[in-house]
Amino acid sequence: MNRTQPLVLGIESSCDETGVGIVRGTTLLTNTVSSSMDEHVRFGGVIPEIASRAHLDAFVPTLEQALSDAGVALDDVDAIAVTSGPGLAGALMVGVCAAKALAVATGKPLYAINHLVAHVGVGLLDGAGGGRHNGKAPQLPENLGALLVSGGHTEILRINSITEDVQLLGSTIDDAAGEAYDKVARILGLGYPGGPAIDKVARTGNPKSIRFPRGLSQPKYMGTAEEPGRHRYDWSFSGLKTAVARCVEQFEARGEEIPVADIAAAFQEAVVDVISSKAVLACRENGIKDVLLGGGVAANSRLRELTGQRCASAGIRLHVPPLDLCTDNGAMVAALGAQLVMAGVEPSGIRFAPDSSMPVTSVSLPA
Repeated sequence: MNRTQPLVLGIESSCDETGVGIVRGTTLLTNTVSSSMDEHVRFGGVIPEIASRAHLDAFVPTLEQALSDAGVALDDVDAIAVTSGPGLAGALMVGVCAAKALAVATGKPLYAINHLVAHVGVGLLDGAGGGRHNGKAPQLPENLGALLVSGGHTEILRINSITEDVQLLGSTIDDAAGEAYDKVARILGLGYPGGPAIDKVARTGNPKSIRFPRGLSQPKYMGTAEEPGRHRYDWSFSGLKTAVARCVEQFEARGEEIPVADIAAAFQEAVVDVISSKAVLACRENGIKDVLLGGGVAANSRLRELTGQRCASAGIRLHVPPLDLCTDNGAMVAALGAQLVMAGVEPSGIRFAPDSSMPVTSVSLPA
């Protein structure tokens, strides 16, 4: 196997995107994604059974397209990497079974990797996290953090080693930020997916018109730097969602027109305010000087703007990969797989099972 510039095929199927990416070392050859989002719109959210069926239908065409776009054959691949968790159990099973079948058929080593850590690994692709330096392949900065914000996850991580040492500093204790966006968009009649809809409407609203709660930001949860509270770096968005629903009900009870743009703007401000403030706090108190923003909600304009402002004020460098690499994709899986191969990590084999609640501290599954 080529361990210096390995050609790695990555498979992603944790939610509603069927992704196949191919990288050579840190060079991205192709990032092919087939989304089933349109099939979930009328339900206002992802339906696991529909997502699983869509993965079954889309996998072979997506794989064939990726190989064609990259100009390589399966025989050329040095290793296969697949998301083994976290994610929807049925959706993960489709990708894992497909990867195992390919590994058995081709005799290629198989790496079962963590979806969340892969969001960080994508920053190592040429041009995704700062590009090459003096002609050398990209390197993740020392003292690196990662802020992952998506429909299923809201987490702040410390990356001591992308291949073996990832630490969870804080996470949501209930709804993820993207999930809260979807639920609030439904309340406001804005449709699905909620993130882009609210972001667009919020631009014409007044974010200061209503003061919505910032979950887990009270002193009893925060504590101090010397005696940190239990949820100092954690988030909660379920109370915010309820506050929006109560606000809408009050306008309706009074027979008044619902100020959708103002509510959307105030809700979004509450979300990005508490996410960015806690993320920067975690970085400052843990010596983190660089932070990578990833996940589907990284596409939110206000989140990028406010996080960028607060990071700059704190002397922290913010890195945001291209938006098509922030959302779920096979390229990030291949990128982390390539890092594991280059670090000499042994493959996982084919006896592992997907883990829908795989902890972020497990970068990959051992053989």
